[in-house]
Amino acid sequence: MKTLIKNTFKLTCVAALCGSSLFVQANEVDDASYALGASVGKYISSRIYSQVDLGAEVKVDTVIAGVVDALKNETKMTDEEILTHLNARAEVLNAAKEARTAKIAADNLEQGKAFLADNKSKDGVNETATGLQYEVITKGEGKTPLESDIVTVHYKGQLIDGTVFDDSFERDEPNRFPLMTVIEGWKEGLGLMPEGSKYRLTIPAELAYGEKEVGIIPPNSTLIFEVELVKVEEPGSTHHSMGGMGMGGMGSFHK
Repeated sequence: MKTLIKNTFKLTCVAALCGSSLFVQANEVDDASYALGASVGKYISSRIYSQVDLGAEVKVDTVIAGVVDALKNETKMTDEEILTHLNARAEVLNAAKEARTAKIAADNLEQGKAFLADNKSKDGVNETATGLQYEVITKGEGKTPLESDIVTVHYKGQLIDGTVFDDSFERDEPNRFPLMTVIEGWKEGLGLMPEGSKYRLTIPAELAYGEKEVGIIPPNSTLIFEVELVKVEEPGSTHHSMGGMGMGGMGSFHK
C-alpha cells in the first residue's frame, strides 16, 4: 500500500512539473511573439514620425492594413508597385529634408554674423583678418606651434546658443593630434597661442565646418571653444599615443 501511495505521489509531481513547464513555455511563446510585434510596431512608428516631421501625410490605419495584408501574404500591390510608391515617397522626403537643411543653414549663418558682430565689440576680444575672434584667458610662456607640429589640448566646444557638444575638461582627457589636420579656425587660433595658454576662440562657420552637418553641430554654425594648449611637440614625436578629437564620440575636428 505504501509503495502504491509513493508511486502515485511521484506521478502526481511529474505531471505537475510537466504542466508547469508547458505553462512556462506557452507564456514564453506569448511574450516572444508580443515582443516581436512590438519591435516591428516601434520601427514602423519611427518611420511614420520621421515622415510626418518632414511634412508628409501618412494614414496610420492604411499602414496597419498593409502590415496585416503582408503578414497574410495578401497584399493588394505587387512588389514592383510597392517599390515604385516607396521610391516616389523617398524623393519627396529628400526634397523636404534638403529644403529644411538649407533654411537651417541660412538662419545659422545670419545668427552667427550677428553674434560675431556683437562679440567683436566686447572688451578683450581680438579679431584676425580672416574673421577669427579670440580672447586671452591665460597666456603661457612656451613654444607657439607651427602647423606641422603636434599639439595636446584640453577644450570645451559649444554653439552660440550655449549647447555644449564636447568637453575634454569634463572627461579629464586631453587630445593630441597634428595641427595641420584640423579645421582652419583651430589651426589659426592655436597658432596664436604659446604653450601653456588658455584662449577662447569664436570661429565663423567658414573657418569651421561651413555647410556640413557634423554630429550635433548644424550647418553654418559659428563655434565657440575654450582651449588650453597643454603641449607642443615637433613632428615625429611618438612617446605619447595619438588621440582624435571626440565631439562626444560623434566625429572629429579634422577637416
